[in-house]
Amino acid sequence: MEDSRPQLDKYFLDIANVVATRATCDRAHIGAVLVMNKYLISTGYNGAPHGLPHCDDAGHLMENDHCIRTTHAEQNAIIQAAVHGSSTKGATLYTTHSPCKICTKIILNAHIVRVVAQNFYRDDSIVEMFSQAGVKLTIIENGEEKNIT
Repeated sequence: MEDSRPQLDKYFLDIANVVATRATCDRAHIGAVLVMNKYLISTGYNGAPHGLPHCDDAGHLMENDHCIRTTHAEQNAIIQAAVHGSSTKGATLYTTHSPCKICTKIILNAHIVRVVAQNFYRDDSIVEMFSQAGVKLTIIENGEEKNIT
């Protein structure tokens, strides 16, 4: 009997898309999930830091064409893993959009070994950072998988 379940990368990207629906900055709804040994350990979406007003309530706080009121989805997933005592060493991060340069540095310092994104977003410099650090970056757009590093 053939396994009709979705492949794991698609499965976890689908979950990241559901997580993104919780985002509270309407400029971009981004979701991320951290996975260790095929098990989800943490989720994150872009939104204001704990206890501060969200863009949906207070408006955007713009700097250099970026909303800085929000904490990024990748950051929130890593923070939630830390808050709940889950190690990120050796984990895979699934995200709806490839990370920015700051999130890339956090991902590297969290010892995440693979990033799978549904869309490549803005910053080509992250490719070199992931490559130098030996972290695999895979983009899966429209069902087509491209191993970037």
